[in-house]
This record gives sequence, structure tokens and C-alpha cells, in this order.
Amino acid sequence: MANFGNGPVMTPPEATCRCVTCGRPIPLDQAPGRPCESCGPVLGTTEVHYDLSRVHPDFGPPGRGLFRFAALLPVPDPGPRLPLLVGDTPLYDAPRLARRLGVAQVLLKDDGRNPSASLKDRASAVAVAHALALSRPVVAAASTGNAASSLALLAASAGLRAVLFVPADAPPPKVAQMMLAGATVVRVRGTYDQAFDVCALACERFGWYSRNTATNPVLAEGKKTVALEIAQACAWDPPDLVAVGVGDGCVFAALYKGFHELRALGLTPRIPRLVGVQAEGCAPLARAFAEGAATATPLREPSTYADSIRVGVPRDQVKALRAARASNGDLIAVPDDRIREAQRLLAREAGVLAEPAGAAGFAGLLHLAASGRLAARDRVAAVVSGHALKDVAGAMSAVPEQPLDIAPDPATIGSVMDAIGSII
Repeated sequence: MANFGNGPVMTPPEATCRCVTCGRPIPLDQAPGRPCESCGPVLGTTEVHYDLSRVHPDFGPPGRGLFRFAALLPVPDPGPRLPLLVGDTPLYDAPRLARRLGVAQVLLKDDGRNPSASLKDRASAVAVAHALALSRPVVAAASTGNAASSLALLAASAGLRAVLFVPADAPPPKVAQMMLAGATVVRVRGTYDQAFDVCALACERFGWYSRNTATNPVLAEGKKTVALEIAQACAWDPPDLVAVGVGDGCVFAALYKGFHELRALGLTPRIPRLVGVQAEGCAPLARAFAEGAATATPLREPSTYADSIRVGVPRDQVKALRAARASNGDLIAVPDDRIREAQRLLAREAGVLAEPAGAAGFAGLLHLAASGRLAARDRVAAVVSGHALKDVAGAMSAVPEQPLDIAPDPATIGSVMDAIGSII
């Protein structure tokens, strides 16, 4: 088994794990796949904590990937690392979009630049490093597509085997990524939530390392590095508001955790308002937030073309709802057509290609602007969590135009120019 580091393979003593509801401590080596037994799988999700008084956040400049944040990660330093560069993705200033929204600044965190073209690589990188440290040769995950393709690629780079459980309607380009990386792919004839349950049973039975959202708190530690990078790129003066698409709620909760730790360390003055964006056909968290509920009501038939956030049973709902409330933020729902509009605008006015779920954060900004909830002085950011080529069919559905078809005949040039002129 590969080990890309020469240091110890024990988790640093500064990192501990506790249940988010009752505070019960759970050893980090037992945390992957094991919610708190007292509180159950919904209320009993767990979270990694650090003795921040012992953290010296000398992160260094961008360019070395997310493991430069090792002081705030639950993996040994030095220790197992991956050969692929994960993190340090661009944060673009988008002035044309700022003018469209009527705000002072729009920033786009383009996580489609990661190795598998998804933010999920951040979680997979830390999970694979943790599995290496624990000498676990097989890693497994349930996913609508992105988390599985991410784990396939990063596990392969580290010499681990990956077993992946996906719903039957997972996008073919994402399944192709998994297969190309040599993973064992199990297509479950059902929903993501059913694939999740099957994967959890398999991990329990065979002792595989679980990279399942919410049940493994290590994943949020990788995802929170998005917040750390945004803050550092802004010279530790973060935006007023950060929006991101939400399915299980893990990325959203991780953003809060990252900004919270930076403020606790005295590096940033505040936590941005965090806005989680769901699709209207699949919005159990947005509904729970609006109703002031402690947990979300499961949705039997989630519906949206944004497959990465098509989740009927949000696995990290407790932390997600807490993050929205603690940041004075929001969890909102937008129609699929708003997400399609966001895909077009991101590409045409900022040059950023986003898959549907990756455009959901910006769709939320469009919704807030249209409802008068953004101020002219606001600096806002959207996390673009995945590249458009992860879901070609989804990208094409966002484009109302059709190509101009012509014959290869010089006589048609005039009519072609007339047609082009009428468009531009």
C-alpha cells in the first residue's frame, strides 16, 4: 500500500471527535461511518474539534494544495499525502456579474479546477490520507456522482481500492470517470438515499473505510478548506455573504466550520452570512429552516436536474441548519430554470463553466438580488462546486439556442452572415 509521507501514522492529539448533539467523544479512528449510538444517524452526526490554542496557522502561500492547512486537518503532519494537487483553486473577481446583481463585488470560487473537476476532491483527499494513516486498503462511498468519481481518482493515485455505490440515474460522464480510474462501481436500482444505505451496510460488514457524507466527519475537514482559501485570498477580510448549492448539507456546514475556526484564531474579524441553495423540487433543508424546525422532513421523490444536490434525506442536516442560523444566513430554494440561467451567466459573463449543482450558489445570488435582499455595498461570493463537463446533458439543457447548420457551399456565406448578424 502506498504511503506518501515519512512521518507518524497517528492522528494528532489536538484533533478530537464529538457528537454534535450530546457531545459524546468518539475516537477519530472509529468515526468514519459511525454516528453517535445514543443520538442515532440524524442527530448523532459527529464533528472534529481542535485545541486551537496549540494551532499556529502559518499556512504559507497558495500553490501547495489543501494540505498546507495541515494545522487544521485531522491527519498527521508529516504523514500520508497524495501526489495530486487538490485545492488552491482560483477565486475570480466578476465585475460584470457584480453590475448585474447591483453589488460592490462578486467573487467566484471555481472548484471545477480540482483533479476530478469537483469540490468533492477536497473531502476525498483528506479521507484517503486518513485511510492511509489507518492502513485501510479499501475505501467506499455512496454518491450521486461527484463524490464517487472523486474518490475513484484520488484512491487510485494513492494505490487504494475504491468501491462505489451510485443510483441508477447517475450521469454517464461521472460513471465513466469512476470506471476509467479502476473503481468497482455498484449501480443501485433506486435513489441516492437507497444507495447510501446499501453502502453503509457494506462498510459495516466488510470493514471498508467509509467516505460517506455526514457519517464521516473527516470529509467536512477537507471541504472547509474552501473557506480558508477564500479568506486568505481576500487578505483575511472575507466577503459579506457566501452562497453554495446544498444537497446533504456537508459542504455548507463545512464552510461555516472553516470561517468559524479562522475567527476563533483571530485571523478574520467575522463569519460571512452563509446562504445554502437547494432546488425547489428537492428542498427539505430550506423548508425546515423556514419553519424553524430542528430537523428536515425526508422527501420521498426528490426532483431536480441538478443531480449533485438531488437528495431527499439530508445526512448532515443538523450541522447545516446550525450553520445557517449561527451565521445569520439562510437556506433557500430556487427553480431549475434559475439554475439554468445561472449556468449561462457564469459562462457568458465570467467564463466559468459550471454543472447544474455547481451553478446553484450563483442562482441563489440571482434570487436574492431579484428579491431585493442584496445591498449595493455587499461583497458576495459563490462557490462553483463542479465543472460543466461533469454533466454534459445538464449543460445542454441550459442552452436554449441551437447551432447554425449550413452546407459547405460558398453561396451560403451571405445568408450565414445575415443570420449571425441577427443574433449578435
